[in-house]
Amino acid sequence: MLGAGLLPAAAPAVAATALTADAVNTARYDAAALGGLSPVVLRAQILLDRAGFSPGAIDGVVSDNLRRALVMAQRRHELDDHGELDEATFAALIETDDWPVLGDYEITRADTAGPFVPDIPSELEAMARLRRLAYTGPRERLAERFHIDARLLVLLNPGVSFDGPGTRIVVPRIARPAASAQKVARIAVEKQQRRVLAFDPDGRLVASYPASIGSGDKPTPSGLFTITKVARLPVWRYNPRFAFKEVKGGRAFNVAAGPNSPLGTVWIGLTAPSYGIHGTALPEEVGVADSHGCVRLTNWDVQALAAMVQKGATVEFIE
Repeated sequence: MLGAGLLPAAAPAVAATALTADAVNTARYDAAALGGLSPVVLRAQILLDRAGFSPGAIDGVVSDNLRRALVMAQRRHELDDHGELDEATFAALIETDDWPVLGDYEITRADTAGPFVPDIPSELEAMARLRRLAYTGPRERLAERFHIDARLLVLLNPGVSFDGPGTRIVVPRIARPAASAQKVARIAVEKQQRRVLAFDPDGRLVASYPASIGSGDKPTPSGLFTITKVARLPVWRYNPRFAFKEVKGGRAFNVAAGPNSPLGTVWIGLTAPSYGIHGTALPEEVGVADSHGCVRLTNWDVQALAAMVQKGATVEFIE
């Protein structure tokens, strides 16, 4: 899962401006400052996340997932929907939400209590031998809680251990200042755009999420379906008819629940048999890598969506 290992040598270059909470909270638009790890981009990502336009894992870097979120925000603000972070878009985001985007958080005993599974195997059959697929440690748990790439969490907190209760760290302030309960009646899965859109009963867009949507070998279905169930912390049942290339044996088996399971923390089942919308153990791959036919979101995005939908809501797959 994201952040389970050490900071890789290929981590994004740090921007010239110091990556402090103050620098990010007061960042002003500068087109020249959008390359590499940018306080401007980081501020925009957190503002988008709070507005319901998920950029995926917050990492401070321009990416396709950021562009997908920007397109939807630009449409909301009646701007040109080119998907680039320009001055007009940045100004619109700040105008509607000027709350600081980074703040302090004190690590609690619950954050560090576990149980953890330090080593998660990549093979499904090896996963099936584990009793749980929990977080690998406090850092991974905190990164997911605050929607942030674990490498960036480390950069924001140099020299800090995430293992000790009482330690204060800098994290994204992801909660909306005045969040209100939303209900989703319809979901649109845009295959080509690798995006999931959620609409309220009046047809208004309430959220957008980057997604991994099928593959050439395992395409998602087409057409209109309905939600049959919403299961939290689901156990995944592998059926040999799935014929996944990475599975060597020909038998069925169960994979335990947990944030590092193939289904992540939520399964939203559909009337299309064996298909659904679910979380992932690899949030950094959402919107980038393919899926096994289902619709894969980050765990925090699928949890947000699950809180707004119920059985009977429609899901349309759009080519």
